Amino acid sequence: MFRRAKIEEAEFLTGLTRRSKAYWGYDADFMRVVAGDLTVTPSAIKTNEVWILEQDGNVLGFHQVKLGDPAWLEDLWLEPEVIGKGHGRQLWEHAVSIARSAGALGMEFNAEPFAMGFYERMGAVQVGDTPSRYIPGRKLPLMRIPLE
Repeated sequence: MFRRAKIEEAEFLTGLTRRSKAYWGYDADFMRVVAGDLTVTPSAIKTNEVWILEQDGNVLGFHQVKLGDPAWLEDLWLEPEVIGKGHGRQLWEHAVSIARSAGALGMEFNAEPFAMGFYERMGAVQVGDTPSRYIPGRKLPLMRIPLE
């Protein structure tokens, strides 16, 4: 079941984001450096399309879409214990639906490098790189999917 995130869930969603990122084996120093990019603010929840996927009252993950053309997928994160069980696809399809229903002809995002295979299976392609704001020389894959 999908539902809109509530402003008061910002701190919880920030924690989920950081747990999900840490799943990929990043060390504590790296996580500390990139913490700014792994923060969900109350303002983001109020302004953007932030949706939570729940099952039996448990939060499995969430996505955040900034509407526009192209739409921007700011976040798509799962609790680590449910990664690889099909819930990422559910979140992805919901995010695409939100962007498409708002009239976007495409959606772009910076991908977690370890999740590239997932995004490619979802039909996204790498269209460039985005330099890290925190780590000199590190680049994130810039991905795009057409929504026509």
